[in-house]
Amino acid sequence: MMMQTLPALMAFAFVTSVTPGPNNMMLMASGANFGFARTVPHMLGIAIGFTAMVFLVGMGLAGLFQAEPRAVVALAVVSVAYMLWLAWKIAHAAPPEPGRAGGRPLTFLQAALFQWVNPKAWAMALTAVSVHAPDRSVWAVAVVALVFGAINFPSVSVWTLVGQEMRRFLTNPARLRAFNWTMAALLVLSLAPVLWH
Repeated sequence: MMMQTLPALMAFAFVTSVTPGPNNMMLMASGANFGFARTVPHMLGIAIGFTAMVFLVGMGLAGLFQAEPRAVVALAVVSVAYMLWLAWKIAHAAPPEPGRAGGRPLTFLQAALFQWVNPKAWAMALTAVSVHAPDRSVWAVAVVALVFGAINFPSVSVWTLVGQEMRRFLTNPARLRAFNWTMAALLVLSLAPVLWH
């Protein structure tokens, strides 16, 4: 049964991974500010961190949140606070000075841990497991997680490449500042589903 639904799972993984969301907004900003190579650990952190998240959600972590509604509220508060802090950091990122790195992108660990406070990641993980591994067997959950892991990295890489290509346009400090503020605003707007509920 799992193999019959594999194309649908792959399509779901691609669409949810490549569409705008907190991860992709941050990757585009990172690509513009730091370039592709320096953003690779951030991309790997997203792909591997989210793969682990899907597996753990499928293995029962989702049940903990269903059993304890206050945990959902606590997660939402932490998510909003952390994403607002990240938006502030993006908005106030200084343009790199000649000969200097000019700040640093998220590390692998920071990006992996970010998945746990990313509302879109939670929605993707819960939906993927519910629809494509409803029996919650280890095999089914592992397949869902691995499919996401394989599809997520190339999908999110597109956003970093777009950001890197924009670097030529963003050589002017005023344009870079406007871009960073726009990315920060889009990151805050991505919180709308959390705040709505």
